[in-house]
Amino acid sequence: MKESPVSPPNIRDLTQGDIFRQLLNLALPLMAISFIQMTYNLVDILWIGRLGSRSVAAVGSIGMLMWMMNSVALISKVGAEISIGQSIGARRLDHASIYASHTTTLALLLGLSSGILFLLFPHPYVSFYRLEHSIAQDAAGYLRVVAPGIPLMFLILNFSGIYIGSGRSDIPFYFNASGLLFNIVLDPLLIFGIGPFPTMGLQGAALATVLSQGVVLLLFVWHLRRRDGLLGHFPFLIRLRRRYTLNILKLGLPVAAMNVYFAFINMNLARTASLYGGHLGITSQTTGGQIEGITWNTSNGFATALGSFVAQNFAAEKMQRARHAFRYTVIMMGALGSLVSLAFVLRGEWIFSLFVPEKEAYMAGGKYLLILGFSQLFMMLEITTQGMFNGLGRTSPPAIISMVFNTLRIPLALFLGARIGVTGVWWAISITSFCKGGILLTWYLVLRRKRAW
Repeated sequence: MKESPVSPPNIRDLTQGDIFRQLLNLALPLMAISFIQMTYNLVDILWIGRLGSRSVAAVGSIGMLMWMMNSVALISKVGAEISIGQSIGARRLDHASIYASHTTTLALLLGLSSGILFLLFPHPYVSFYRLEHSIAQDAAGYLRVVAPGIPLMFLILNFSGIYIGSGRSDIPFYFNASGLLFNIVLDPLLIFGIGPFPTMGLQGAALATVLSQGVVLLLFVWHLRRRDGLLGHFPFLIRLRRRYTLNILKLGLPVAAMNVYFAFINMNLARTASLYGGHLGITSQTTGGQIEGITWNTSNGFATALGSFVAQNFAAEKMQRARHAFRYTVIMMGALGSLVSLAFVLRGEWIFSLFVPEKEAYMAGGKYLLILGFSQLFMMLEITTQGMFNGLGRTSPPAIISMVFNTLRIPLALFLGARIGVTGVWWAISITSFCKGGILLTWYLVLRRKRAW
């Protein structure tokens, strides 16, 4: 069968040209997208923090669920990034189009199932945290409003993966930025009832998020359905074929399982934090985790770009370019991780107070950022190395390392928490991050030597 030609206007060929420039061109929009996703949550917290730390705790508990749903959505997103990237690297656009249809169908099925489940049954999830009754009621009300947006989130992530695999990370950036601006405008209007809008409180923040996601999804659909749409107007809903579906699951499931399990572990850590620190423990972990997204989202953006870059060059048998890209990414993430670590260690309380101005809350949150600041560099190293593995189609090693050491966080948090209080939970997170980053890099170097990558 003949190779399909690559169409330069729609698809970016990453197997030729300056490595550093191409990596930056791909990574910077992805990094910006990650910051946009983080800003969605921080904008909510910024306004909700004015309602009090109890409201922040309610939204934070649902934020853990949204994290888990994001993780499930990685099945289609990562599957799209890798399968489409490798198809383009092998000059098989016909396969790329088929994979795009399959990942979109999977995203729609998974998103609808999850959204309906939490719309109809919010209380079983909320009860997991054993929150005070009033906080639990607020959390359940927030979840009911945000649940219809879960299918939208799945499709947005899937379409982003399709564009990223095609080397066009700029398009998802523009669309997600538009959604963020829409959310920034709607949040205060719906939360506090400014002008003709009703006062909705926490549910207003949820509605603003869902409406903003709807705007982003419409932009994706409009762009894909244009006359010169990406990958030739591939159908969004098809009958799944075994060969393509299994390959998508093979690529996406390990990454999704790793992240779902990571979210589950953090839900349990938040519950442990609630046990030792009350609602301030949950506020510290959930809000502090969003602030920590400065490093997590930056490294995740570059790791995603690295995975797409490596996927194309690996399929084109140009591994020297892939190794250079990995080296550049490690150097950049190392420099950024060091700067953020200093900021968290030296100015943690002040940073936290920008989002939750209550003194007790920002003092507790400052301790969280201080302790987590020591492990930021290793967290970024883990995520960067995971991007390299993903591009090679070897998504299992990062999943194994992540799941093993994330599991150890629970007994370690209980052990340390019983002795030094809620800060023991934070130390359990930081210590295991050290281990994950160092061991995963070592695993990659060993495999590289054996396979001559």
